Amino acid sequence: MQEREEASAAQHAGELTARRAGELSVRRAEALATAAETMRLVRDRCVWTQQITHRDLVPYLIEESAELVDAVEAGSRDELREELGDLLWQVLFHAEIAARDAEDPFDIADVADGLTDKMVRRHPHVFGDDVAETPEQVLVLWNAAKAAEKSERRSVLDGVAPGMPSLALAQKLLGKASGLVPAPAPTVTVPDSEAELGDSLLVLVAQARARGWDAERALRERLRTLDSDIRAAEAD
Repeated sequence: MQEREEASAAQHAGELTARRAGELSVRRAEALATAAETMRLVRDRCVWTQQITHRDLVPYLIEESAELVDAVEAGSRDELREELGDLLWQVLFHAEIAARDAEDPFDIADVADGLTDKMVRRHPHVFGDDVAETPEQVLVLWNAAKAAEKSERRSVLDGVAPGMPSLALAQKLLGKASGLVPAPAPTVTVPDSEAELGDSLLVLVAQARARGWDAERALRERLRTLDSDIRAAEAD
């Protein structure tokens, strides 16, 4: 009797969980569809928006991305939610512009489909038969799937965005260079030129990478402290 009651309770809990998951899925779909339709209407009816191109949006994309980073590292939950929305608006904006391209149109649904297909391929331990029990094993599967997708690439540097912030790019390139070229040698000399300063900065980035630190984030955090110090000094 007790076993039947436990089984019935488990079945009821499962049905309730499935129903809630279904309701959440519908809510997400409706909210994202409404956001995309809002973007379409803005593009149709706003004279400023109608003139904007993909290239015009780049400065806004960079700014919104930076504001999201700030919200993640130093902001509140409300700020995080708002900045995620602002970045999502940039994605919707680009997709709406692309949807109206005369030669090669695609819309936000195509973007989402492409993303889903890629993430399914890169998580064979979730959606396939592969097994990954550690983060390191997950990374191996991810890199193997990515290599298969990008088989036309001929250099480890293919796909690295040269427009990344310099410190972040340095850390990325050092990772790609591992095993190919020697790491920069440490130095204690004071730089006498910008070229030597660049060498010294690269050494610091290499040391940060060796310790698992993020050089870009480290500098951002230090600059936030400097910002606070300056504001405090101004208030005295």
